[in-house]
Amino acid sequence: MAALDATKNTDVGSDMTMRSFLMLGPMLGMSASALLLAACGNNMEQRAATGAATGLIIAGPVGAAVGAAVGAVVNEVEEEKK
Repeated sequence: MAALDATKNTDVGSDMTMRSFLMLGPMLGMSASALLLAACGNNMEQRAATGAATGLIIAGPVGAAVGAAVGAVVNEVEEEKK
Protein backbone atom coordinates (compact mmCIF):
# COMPACT_ATOMS: atom_id res chain seq x y z
CA MET A 1 0.00 0.00 0.00
CA ALA A 2 1.40 3.36 -0.99
CA ALA A 3 1.84 6.05 1.62
CA LEU A 4 -0.40 9.09 1.41
CA ASP A 5 1.28 12.10 -0.14
CA ALA A 6 0.42 15.17 1.95
CA THR A 7 1.44 17.53 -0.87
CA LYS A 8 -1.41 16.46 -3.15
CA ASN A 9 -4.61 18.45 -3.03
CA THR A 10 -7.40 16.16 -1.92
CA ASP A 11 -9.96 18.91 -1.36
CA VAL A 12 -12.80 18.17 -3.78
CA GLY A 13 -15.05 20.85 -2.27
CA SER A 14 -13.34 23.69 -4.11
CA ASP A 15 -13.53 21.74 -7.37
CA MET A 16 -17.28 21.26 -6.98
CA THR A 17 -17.73 24.95 -6.19
CA MET A 18 -15.93 25.93 -9.40
CA ARG A 19 -18.03 23.52 -11.45
CA SER A 20 -21.21 24.95 -9.96
CA PHE A 21 -20.03 28.47 -10.74
CA LEU A 22 -19.17 27.56 -14.34
CA MET A 23 -22.62 26.01 -14.83
CA LEU A 24 -24.28 29.24 -13.69
CA GLY A 25 -23.43 31.20 -16.87
CA PRO A 26 -25.13 28.90 -19.38
CA MET A 27 -28.12 28.46 -17.10
CA LEU A 28 -28.60 32.22 -16.80
CA GLY A 29 -28.26 32.58 -20.56
CA MET A 30 -30.92 29.95 -21.19
CA SER A 31 -33.25 31.56 -18.66
CA ALA A 32 -32.83 34.98 -20.25
CA SER A 33 -33.52 33.59 -23.72
CA ALA A 34 -36.65 31.86 -22.42
CA LEU A 35 -37.94 35.13 -21.01
CA LEU A 36 -37.18 36.99 -24.23
CA LEU A 37 -38.84 34.35 -26.38
CA ALA A 38 -41.89 34.32 -24.14
CA ALA A 39 -42.50 37.91 -25.22
CA CYS A 40 -42.79 36.87 -28.89
CA GLY A 41 -46.27 36.88 -30.34
CA ASN A 42 -49.20 39.17 -30.85
CA ASN A 43 -51.73 37.67 -28.45
CA MET A 44 -51.88 35.58 -25.31
CA GLU A 45 -52.07 32.23 -27.10
CA GLN A 46 -48.97 32.93 -29.19
CA ARG A 47 -46.96 34.19 -26.24
CA ALA A 48 -47.94 31.26 -24.04
CA ALA A 49 -47.17 28.78 -26.85
CA THR A 50 -43.77 30.36 -27.52
CA GLY A 51 -42.93 30.30 -23.82
CA ALA A 52 -44.06 26.69 -23.50
CA ALA A 53 -42.03 25.55 -26.51
CA THR A 54 -38.92 27.32 -25.22
CA GLY A 55 -39.40 25.90 -21.74
CA LEU A 56 -39.88 22.41 -23.14
CA ILE A 57 -36.60 22.59 -25.03
CA ILE A 58 -34.67 23.99 -22.07
CA ALA A 59 -36.11 22.12 -19.09
CA GLY A 60 -38.59 19.48 -20.25
CA PRO A 61 -42.22 19.23 -19.18
CA VAL A 62 -41.82 21.39 -16.09
CA GLY A 63 -40.13 24.05 -18.22
CA ALA A 64 -43.06 23.96 -20.64
CA ALA A 65 -45.49 24.73 -17.83
CA VAL A 66 -43.31 27.53 -16.49
CA GLY A 67 -42.75 28.93 -19.99
CA ALA A 68 -46.48 29.03 -20.67
CA ALA A 69 -47.05 30.85 -17.41
CA VAL A 70 -44.32 33.35 -18.20
CA GLY A 71 -45.86 33.93 -21.64
CA ALA A 72 -49.22 34.63 -20.02
CA VAL A 73 -47.66 37.06 -17.53
CA VAL A 74 -45.82 38.86 -20.33
CA ASN A 75 -49.10 39.17 -22.18
CA GLU A 76 -50.81 40.74 -19.15
CA VAL A 77 -47.97 43.23 -18.74
CA GLU A 78 -48.16 44.15 -22.42
CA GLU A 79 -51.94 44.61 -22.18
CA GLU A 80 -51.54 46.96 -19.20
CA LYS A 81 -49.10 49.13 -21.17
CA LYS A 82 -51.71 49.82 -23.84
